[in-house]
Amino acid sequence: MPFPEDVTGDEIDKDVRQELQSLPKTLAEDVAKNLVMVARLIDEEPERAYGYSRVALRLASRVAAVREAAGFAAYANQKYSEALAEFRAARRMTGSVELWPVMADCERGLGRPEKALDMAGAPEVHKLDKAGQVEMRLVAAGARRDMGQLDAAIVTLQSPELASNSVQPWTARLRYAYADALLAAGRENEAREWFAKAVEADRDGSTDASDRLAELDGVEFVDALDENENENENENENASGSENNEDEGGNEDRRDDSAASADATAAQDDDKD
Repeated sequence: MPFPEDVTGDEIDKDVRQELQSLPKTLAEDVAKNLVMVARLIDEEPERAYGYSRVALRLASRVAAVREAAGFAAYANQKYSEALAEFRAARRMTGSVELWPVMADCERGLGRPEKALDMAGAPEVHKLDKAGQVEMRLVAAGARRDMGQLDAAIVTLQSPELASNSVQPWTARLRYAYADALLAAGRENEAREWFAKAVEADRDGSTDASDRLAELDGVEFVDALDENENENENENENASGSENNEDEGGNEDRRDDSAASADATAAQDDDKD
């Protein structure tokens, strides 16, 4: 697969670069470029990212970073079984529990929320850092909702991290999930309060909390582009109508002239008679 001219492979994280040192130099450079493309495309063009991940996997399947990237690319394309297999392989290679929450979420994607809940209660969770533990809590709450246990999902999300006033990278998503669960349970006023708190914490626009809040407040957004198109259409219709009126007016004038000419001709004929 082709690479843009600005992709050199040097953009990858230094830890990943270190992993690739086990490969021949030219091969390592090719793998690095593919990994860069996966990271660049995974949010906006997940299908293309998946394609690059498969190339990297074919070139270096024994590199943990490659298996992890392939897992995330498959996950972004909702290929949960494939993603889970790649994450498991990466975990075996590294011994790290970092991927535990996303592995549990793959179980949800495969329609096995009970398995995700089992993983949420496993000893591996205690080895996760704070961000990983919050992520695991989000997955567990999602599994509860999958099973129709809305009240349990709400309780699962209630935590010191949710109550904290400090803003962390996970704060907006945690508050958003809590607000969404409250809304699903019919607790609209509380949901509105927590969507507003999610907006306060969402500094990089990682959620659509502002849209959800506006929806609850009955605010309707109008797309400026659509509005301009409608105005242009109205202007064109008005212009067309004016031209038609002018044409009709011109035709009437021409009909009047013709009638006057006919009357004059008739009068001349009468004089001749």
